[in-house]
Amino acid sequence: MHSNHISGPESAQAPSPDEVLDKLRDLSSSNHLQQDTAAMHIRAMALIGRLKSLYRAANTATRFKKEETAAARQEMDQSHLNLQNLLYEKRHLEREIEKCRQFASIYQDIPLYNLEEFKRLAPEELRTDEVISEEHQLMLNRLNFELAERQRLDLKKKELIQQKEELLKQSKSKSSTSDMVKSQIDLLMKTASEVQKKVEEIVVQAIPSQTINNIPR
Repeated sequence: MHSNHISGPESAQAPSPDEVLDKLRDLSSSNHLQQDTAAMHIRAMALIGRLKSLYRAANTATRFKKEETAAARQEMDQSHLNLQNLLYEKRHLEREIEKCRQFASIYQDIPLYNLEEFKRLAPEELRTDEVISEEHQLMLNRLNFELAERQRLDLKKKELIQQKEELLKQSKSKSSTSDMVKSQIDLLMKTASEVQKKVEEIVVQAIPSQTINNIPR
């Protein structure tokens, strides 16, 4: 493709198509009517051949430029497509970042030990200087400590509830025993009262009525 393209020193000396056409027009003018016809014909054929060569070179150069232009356009289209893809990804990432910024995590509503309490109560490995200086790791350690503390307190609560239930059970048992003793005492007192009444009836029946009448009232 490049072999037919006009280049180098020869292209600087080669006549343009317009110059070749001017020479052909000059041959057909009255200035050359007296010259040899055969010589004129040879010269005209040479000029026509030269003109065809120039047109072929021009066509080759045009085709080459068209191919270069098409390749450049394709590359530009691909670059434009890549740019659009990058812009789409950029907008997508910006939306995701904004969502993350607006996301309200549950940990924000959890009451935690304040920092001073954490430094005082948490294990040493959770509150090193390196951890304290790194905000994200510090928050993770505070949450982990809070979880451990709540689990410990929940276990203690369950133990106290169990102790309370045992005490209530013992209290109910003692109350039931007390009620049973009281019932037995009431029953004994009632029985004793009935026995006393019967004894009095027997005694009254055994004593003569005259004696009873003489009993001071």
